Amino acid sequence: MFGSNNFGGSRNFGGRRDTGPREMTKVTCSDCGKECEVPFKPTEGRPVYCRDCLPKHQKPRF
Repeated sequence: MFGSNNFGGSRNFGGRRDTGPREMTKVTCSDCGKECEVPFKPTEGRPVYCRDCLPKHQKPRF
């Protein structure tokens, strides 16, 4: 069948759906100690980094 796929006709391949404003959570950066907000609920026991410190802790993408 033309134009069909196994995803129910959706072209959204794992992208974020626009469901309105994201709920932000206030946290303290595990690296520099600065207070910031993140768009998710942090997992207890895992570090959370501010926008400035995050690139220092990410693996390089190729």
